[in-house]
Amino acid sequence: MRTIQRRQIMRTMNVALLSIFLTWGLLLPCAGQDAELPAVFSDGADARYDRVDNVHQVRFVEIFLIGRKADTGDVVAAVYNTMYTTQGIPKSKDTSPQALLEGINFDQIQKQYGVLGASLNGPKLCLPDWVEIDVGAERDFDGLAAVWCAQLNMGKNTSVGDIATYKPVTIARNSGLGWNKGTTVILLDDAEGNTWVMKGFELGLEPEYTYDEFLAALPGIYKKLPEGWKVRVKTLEKDLIEKPEGGVATIMKDEFFNVYDKTGPGMTNYKP
Repeated sequence: MRTIQRRQIMRTMNVALLSIFLTWGLLLPCAGQDAELPAVFSDGADARYDRVDNVHQVRFVEIFLIGRKADTGDVVAAVYNTMYTTQGIPKSKDTSPQALLEGINFDQIQKQYGVLGASLNGPKLCLPDWVEIDVGAERDFDGLAAVWCAQLNMGKNTSVGDIATYKPVTIARNSGLGWNKGTTVILLDDAEGNTWVMKGFELGLEPEYTYDEFLAALPGIYKKLPEGWKVRVKTLEKDLIEKPEGGVATIMKDEFFNVYDKTGPGMTNYKP
């Protein structure tokens, strides 16, 4: 397996660049921008509920468009996902071709949509087996199609890179996620007794290892787990279904930019 040290260095560089990019965008808003959120933040107004099956290990990215609420000053991100477009899931299971990603001009996207910042999340592998979610307007980002699916609440953080690892944040998302019986999942048990299930496995633009290599390296691959936290790998004995109460999910990222959802009451049908 390739070295973890190299991956960590690359991640640090990527976070630094992302933070610089978004911070400049937030400090220097586009000319003529209103105090209210840009019009693109209405892309979820006419969202429809949709179900997509067979998404386990589908490669995807999310595009974040960043704005600031005038009433609270909090930062929010409109989230666009490549898995839910009208094109559907291709046989290759790749909804975010590398060539298209490398051609995206985020400076131009920022200007085009009048937002304070724009960034890429991923590429990642989707780990649930099926997804039900509200899908809104479909946008074209330099040839890459992606659909509005959520609004991320970032608090006072000025970039996605500022959100701390192993710290929960909320995301407004009318959704359902399902892991079928027999699916292998990666779980984190925190010191307060909560269990978190990995939902998105980070590949990045230059993958350092595969999902199978990551699994094989557990649990020692984690170097920054908070005190009292544990890693588990479990083959599900029954379906795990996540449907957050009130349309608000609690999520977090780890030191590798993998994303987890909280399980248990109000989130899933049981805690695995």
